Amino acid sequence: MEPIIQISDDFINTHTNFKELISALKSGFASEDISIPNRHHHLFPNPETGADSTLLLMPAWHSGKEAGVKIATVSPENDRFGLPSVHALYILMNAVTGAIKATMQAKSLTAKRTAATSALASTFLSKENSTSLLMIGTGALSTNLIRAHASVRPIDTVYVWGRNPKKARAICEDLKDEIFSCRAIASIEEKISEVDIVSCATLSKIPLVLGKSLREGQHIDLVGTYRQDMREADDEVIQRTAVFVDSLGGRKESGDIFIPLKKGILKEDDIKGDLFSLCSKKTNSRMDDKEITLFKSVGHALEDLVAASYYYEKFTHE
Repeated sequence: MEPIIQISDDFINTHTNFKELISALKSGFASEDISIPNRHHHLFPNPETGADSTLLLMPAWHSGKEAGVKIATVSPENDRFGLPSVHALYILMNAVTGAIKATMQAKSLTAKRTAATSALASTFLSKENSTSLLMIGTGALSTNLIRAHASVRPIDTVYVWGRNPKKARAICEDLKDEIFSCRAIASIEEKISEVDIVSCATLSKIPLVLGKSLREGQHIDLVGTYRQDMREADDEVIQRTAVFVDSLGGRKESGDIFIPLKKGILKEDDIKGDLFSLCSKKTNSRMDDKEITLFKSVGHALEDLVAASYYYEKFTHE
């Protein structure tokens, strides 16, 4: 039996080419050969913090080739312990024999595939000449989202806002050698009406992106919220935008879609499409330069399987 390969976060961080990963994801979403059952989503109480943690199990398989499952926990109050909110492990298997091919730390895997997925959506939904980006949130996803968006659009100016201004400044310092400029800002309102793309990756329960602040032609990328009681955008954002999701199966997991559906502000038929229909050209993308588009991502097991296969190939062919 072949030994099980262990792929570290360090390897993933130093061997990511976003254009390659985005291309692999596009092929994956266009494929009809990858099976993705509903993910298991379980809340369990956390008495020490007073906030529930979440256990996620995300399986997927490409028959005759590879199968995999991600095991993840999300604990929103981990800041107080100096820990990231998400911890995860990915197990990649041979789909014919069931043998485990590799395990990989899934913190960076998740961050990279999530950012690449948002950038993939942006290739369909943002204007091709988008040059400015507002990043709302300062977690592990932020620098990845910025770099991924900049890999598919000619971004030359980035603004970063976070509840902790020091973290926003640290992100800009981390990006100081990129070809775009980066500046931390004191308020979202300061720049949200000016930029071409707004990317939001937080665990907020109160909307941060407000419809009254949007202008024609923008693209809104909502990444952070994954539970029905969380929201990054208000009802007016939903009313003013053409709404797309990563998968129709996950559309009711996040409050950004679930709450408007429950209120009747958004109807099922109002959702224009998902990445499966966009990548297979079954759905039209942006209509014109005036339309405001919105992409809501909750994460999808296909993304993990494709990304895990991508890093496995890199690791074994070095």
